[in-house]
Amino acid sequence: MIPAIGRDGPITSLLQGEISAGTGEEPSLTYRLDLDRKRISGSIDGLEAVQQAAVKILQTDRYEQLIYSFNYGTEWRLVLGQDRLLVRSEIRRVLTEALLQDDRITGIEDMEVLFSGDNLTVEFTVVSQYGDFQMRKEMNGNV
Repeated sequence: MIPAIGRDGPITSLLQGEISAGTGEEPSLTYRLDLDRKRISGSIDGLEAVQQAAVKILQTDRYEQLIYSFNYGTEWRLVLGQDRLLVRSEIRRVLTEALLQDDRITGIEDMEVLFSGDNLTVEFTVVSQYGDFQMRKEMNGNV
């Protein structure tokens, strides 16, 4: 937010939906991404915004896109193509490390790792400050 300058100095009144800078929290309001039609349509807030952020994090390879910081995205290459025992032990760390970069997400619970041939399916619950939600990620590869 760029403050307006009034006669007595900067005007720092809060905009609708904005949280005070003193709390350290940022608003969760963001654009709604329609991934099927590849469009931006409206805006979302709260739990729906966190769900969208989690999907984006899991779809982005860490260190691959210059637009994102090195803390953003998931390092799937560390587990794909590895021995199944290694995948079972490392997938929790990889997912937790990626998702906890978002301050609104507080944890990962009830993770289940399933193998079907060369396919890997991971199901888990994401715990956030707005509520919990289920996620499922399926990957093809020589796992």
